[in-house]
Amino acid sequence: MSTMAPGKKYGHLSAMDPEFVPFKPMSDAFLVKLWNRPLKQTRAMLKMPFPFPDFVPKAEEFQITERTVPVRDGTEIGIKVYASKAKANVDAGDVVLFYVMHGGGWVVGSHGIEEIMNRYVARDNGAVVVSVDYRMAPEFKYPYAVNDSFDVLLWCKGNAKELGINPERIIVGGSSAGGNLAAVMALKARNEKVTGIIGQILNIPVTCHPDFYPADKYELGSWEQNKDASGLSMMRMQYFWNQYTPEPTREEYASPLLAKSLEGLPPALIQVAGLDPLRDEALAYADALQATGVQVTVQVYPGLPHGFGAMMMLEKASRKYQSANVNWIRYITDSYASSKL
Repeated sequence: MSTMAPGKKYGHLSAMDPEFVPFKPMSDAFLVKLWNRPLKQTRAMLKMPFPFPDFVPKAEEFQITERTVPVRDGTEIGIKVYASKAKANVDAGDVVLFYVMHGGGWVVGSHGIEEIMNRYVARDNGAVVVSVDYRMAPEFKYPYAVNDSFDVLLWCKGNAKELGINPERIIVGGSSAGGNLAAVMALKARNEKVTGIIGQILNIPVTCHPDFYPADKYELGSWEQNKDASGLSMMRMQYFWNQYTPEPTREEYASPLLAKSLEGLPPALIQVAGLDPLRDEALAYADALQATGVQVTVQVYPGLPHGFGAMMMLEKASRKYQSANVNWIRYITDSYASSKL
């Protein structure tokens, strides 16, 4: 693994946001409680429902259904579908599928990890949101999460009429490990000539295994600089990688930053937390995409930790984060519609 001192370009982004300072002790205490227990209990704890503040869209605004769909080995994988009741009569030809893979280091998490984003996008963009409950490590190591997610994506395209979506208007998205999987969906779809993905939302994404990070090309100060940061530490991220790929691999479907080519990929929104070990690899992926002509929008949140978008006590930052998702989807779908005129 190659590490560096705080980077010249991005090191200043680790200066803590004053809004987060009073909440840091609470956040840190929660994470200690979360991880100081067996994995089974940690997973259960993260699945527990918790109340949202008033500014989050209410569950009763949506038609929410859960079901399973088959993947390549015959296993039934759970999905959760969100559709706005207010958009029930919209022509399916105009409806975007927002296909979401949750965060959690490929090890923990479920639909609820992205619940807030899913509700915002379903309500404000009129999209049908499908969240996939892919199988997780260490029981199911790489590439299970990739294959499950891709197979369910293909199922969504094949069942567009049932879902009420246009199979050629798909945006993939997720945060952290889910952002990694979203990037991989775009890569895999391009490689296998699967059409329909018009955008990718990569929030605080994992883009490269630290053992293979091309530090000769891209800055990597955040891995060391933010090694003990709130939200996600360097040690915790290394633990996730060890569970997901106990035998590290350079394959692009594990580390999209290492892809031989990023040409022809759809436009991307990449949201980055300044106080995050993953900060620099997210910015590196943005640079790599832009270098091949891919349209990239980067939104950086200086001094905020990994996962801040789901920290409801950070209302100002959380609202900005969710609005960025919604506004970017609106821009991409409007651009797509204009290109078809």
